[in-house]
Order: sequence, then structure tokens, then C-alpha cells
Amino acid sequence: MTRRFDRPGRSPVIAENGMAATSHPLATASALAVLREGGNAVDAALAASATLVVVEPHMTGIGGDCFVILAEPGGGVHGLNGSGRAPAAADPARLRAMGLRAIPEIGPHAVTVPGAVKAWETLHARFGTLPFERLFADAIRYAEEGYAVHARVAADWAKLAQELAADEGAARHFLIDGKAPGIGVRHAVPALGATLRQIARHGAKGFYEGEIGAEMAATVQAKGGTLSEADLAAVGADWVEPISTRYAGHDILEIPPNGQGITALILLNLMRRLGTGRLAPDSAERYHLEIEAARLAYSVRDHMVADPAAMRVKPEVLLGEAYTEALVRKIDPARRNPDIAPPKAPASDTVYLTVVDRERRAVSFINSVYDGFGSKIVTPKSAIALQNRGACFSLEEGHPNELRPGKQPMHTIIPAMAMKDGRPVVSFGVMGGAYQPMGHAHVFSNLADHGMDPQEALDHARLFWGDDHALEAEAGIPADTRTALAAKGHAVRDAAKPHGGGQVIVIDEKNGFLIAGSDPRKDGLALGW
Repeated sequence: MTRRFDRPGRSPVIAENGMAATSHPLATASALAVLREGGNAVDAALAASATLVVVEPHMTGIGGDCFVILAEPGGGVHGLNGSGRAPAAADPARLRAMGLRAIPEIGPHAVTVPGAVKAWETLHARFGTLPFERLFADAIRYAEEGYAVHARVAADWAKLAQELAADEGAARHFLIDGKAPGIGVRHAVPALGATLRQIARHGAKGFYEGEIGAEMAATVQAKGGTLSEADLAAVGADWVEPISTRYAGHDILEIPPNGQGITALILLNLMRRLGTGRLAPDSAERYHLEIEAARLAYSVRDHMVADPAAMRVKPEVLLGEAYTEALVRKIDPARRNPDIAPPKAPASDTVYLTVVDRERRAVSFINSVYDGFGSKIVTPKSAIALQNRGACFSLEEGHPNELRPGKQPMHTIIPAMAMKDGRPVVSFGVMGGAYQPMGHAHVFSNLADHGMDPQEALDHARLFWGDDHALEAEAGIPADTRTALAAKGHAVRDAAKPHGGGQVIVIDEKNGFLIAGSDPRKDGLALGW
């Protein structure tokens, strides 16, 4: 497809020696600098992630979690699950006795062990080439000297100011005179810079143990939580075998549960079976079938996806043809099915980035504190925003995803990779909480079924449900499509905000180039050399 150059938009970025696509220009610049120094895609991704911790602090942080899919030039593929666990003293019965039916998204009960720093160290130890300390240089400088707050970051931050003001550490480090910094305002967090220096010099131990670990535990316990120094010292990051399904001649890889990547694969199975790729990209028929398939896939997630040790149905069963056929029978091409259990809509503050280097090593990388600034608890001295990933647990007694000591929660952040003939051809991801599986399926279908380039695939208008399950349509969805969806039984309204944000790098082996796009719904961009 060729874009209309007289309309707003941008072309994909095409380069040969390396490519990075992130949600913030400064992070993309950090990654590109590392690639040009001779670092590989792993080094560049880690440098970009460290920068994002500073310049998109509401979306990501060292107090959060991290998942990675890495494809080596020779064809080996590795998954890394860096999701932290519930504290050893977590007690769902105590929370139920307090009258809670769900874990509050704000406050100490939602805090789980932050797994990101351990994941970064684990990834670097196996695949990195530059010194670990070098990868933090930009992040430390921006934290200590300041950086300009960008437009999307400022818009999100402003909505969180009141909640941040209620916490001593959050107000100290992430508000200026009680307000969120505006567009173009310089913001610095020297205390976070000092914490990053500790990690750069001493690795994960400098974060999870000693003075910093003690402050994290004490901060949460002072507010009534149970996170302990022993919980932090026991952190792990697990190498896992990615799960996959076949779609449009590609093997689509996701991290296995406890992540929701399996939801994207179930959705792709349904789309393949329904033939959605043959429908016009802007048609009501396409959007209807994708939404109905997604509602089923998400319902499976809400009922079955959890820590793998607690799951009662194996992923291979959920991805099998028999299960796909059983789900397909619930979809009516002409009408919305009112009997599908309403899916939940989790929080959505995450960063996704991808890097491919000269050797065609591809890294699909995602890092998150879950909700905006996570639990809204920030350590006063070390400026760590602690994630609220525990809010993803269920308090329903006997549910596979019920909160338990040392358990991993059902997790929303998911990187993806598409393979062809055993080699990586697309490294991609779409952030945005609940939207992520839908985003993976919709964006990849744009690429594989509709011939869109990476930028077009990300630009294309999105549709997803809101908290009341009405469909929220982005501005680019035509009026006749909305009318036709309403005729099929859907409630449709304008989207209050964009759905998610993503990055894509396509490896064009035929021409020898990398082709990338970055989502206009964020501040970021793709750059190569």
C-alpha cells in the first residue's frame, strides 16, 4: 500500500545496520547510540528501557516487571519471564475479611515483588556484550540533570496528580509544587538517578538487598502491606519456552502463562478459522468478527489463565483445534452474542520497545508498573514507584488466579515475535493493558492479511470495549462502519482515548533491510542506521 502524502501520517523507517522503535524519542536515541557503539540488540533494548524508566515514569519503572522474547541470528528463540511474585505473607482470607471483593489498584495490597531489574540482569548476563554499567548512562543523566516532558506523557501524568499527592514519596519526586509537570517542562529525579547508579554498579543485588531493598519493604509495610526484604532477596527471572500458533504462514510467538499472550493466540486461531483476513480492513464485518472472537478469548483468559502451577487446563488444550472449533460455534457473523461472559478491562500503563541489530538478533521487550505510577506508592529516599501488579489477582476463593503466597499473578504485558521458516521476520508488540492481545492480533493481521507496512499497520483505527462493554471507536473508523456495527447489536461510541500503542520492526530478508514503525498514539519513533 502507498500512503497519501497529502494527509497526516509518516512513512516507515528503513535502514540496514540496526533499528530501534520505542515509545519515546530519548529512549530510541539511547538504543541507537548503543547499536552504533557496537552493542547488540540486547544492550540497546536495556539502555532504552532504562531511559524510559526516567522519561515515562508513570508507564514503566524499576519497581515493575519485564517480559522478553529474543530471537538469535542462528534461529534460537528464548523467552524471559521477569514477573515478580506475591509476598510470602500474602493472605487472601485476610483481605476478604476486610470486606474486599477485589484487590484495590491503589495501595500496599497490590504491591508484588518487582521483577524487572532481575530480568534485565539475567538477560544481559546471557546475551549482552557491552558493560552493564554503560547501559544506564543516559538514564542516569536524564534523572540527575532533567529532561523535557513530552506531550503524551504530560497528558497522562496530569490525570494522576491528585493520587500522587496522597503519597509522600510520589509527591516529593513526581510532582512540582503539587502539580504534574507540563509539556516541555524540565523534570529531574536525582534520587532515582542515585538508585540507577547503584544498579549499574552492583547489579540486581544493589537493588533488592541492602539499603534500597530495606526501604522498599519498610515503605510497603508502613502502609499495611506484607512485602518483606526476604521476598525481594528471593526474586527470580525465568527462561521459558514461548508458545505459538500458526497464522497467515507465520508462527506467532508469545510468552506462556502467567502472561495473557495465550489470549492473543486464541484470538488469532479464531480469526484464522473465521477468515477475517479476507474481509476489507475497514469493514464492519471485520471489526465485528474480531471483537466477537476477542470477547471469547478474553473470557477464557479471565476464567483460566494464571500462574502455570495453578492452571487447570494446559495451554496446548486451549490452543488446540477442538477448543477453537468449540469457541467458533459461539460466534454469529450477523449478530453480537449477548451470552459471552463480559471480559474484565485491566489497567494499561506499559512501555513496549523492539530492537533488531546488524546480525538480525531481534529483541521484543516490554516493561511495566501496571497502572499509572503503579500502586501510587513511591519510596521516599530511592524514588521507586512500586507496581500494583497484585491487582491482577482474584480474591474469588478457589479461582485459578486467586492470590496466594509466592504466586505470580495473571499478567497483561506481552511481547510478540513472528517467525517464518524458523527465522524472525517481525518483532512487535502493542501496549495498553487489556487491549494488548487484541492489538497483537489486529496489527499483525494488518501486516500479514492486508499488506500494510509497519507504520500503516500501527496507524490503522482501533476498536475495543470500555468498562461498560460498549465498543469505543477511534476517530478513523468510518461512520458507515459504526452504523453497521450498531445494526449487529453493538453499542458504539467515540473512544475517550486511543487504544494502546505499539512498535513493529519487519526484517526484510529479500532486500536486506529493516522496516519499522512507531505508534502515533504515543510520543515515540523508530530510528535506524
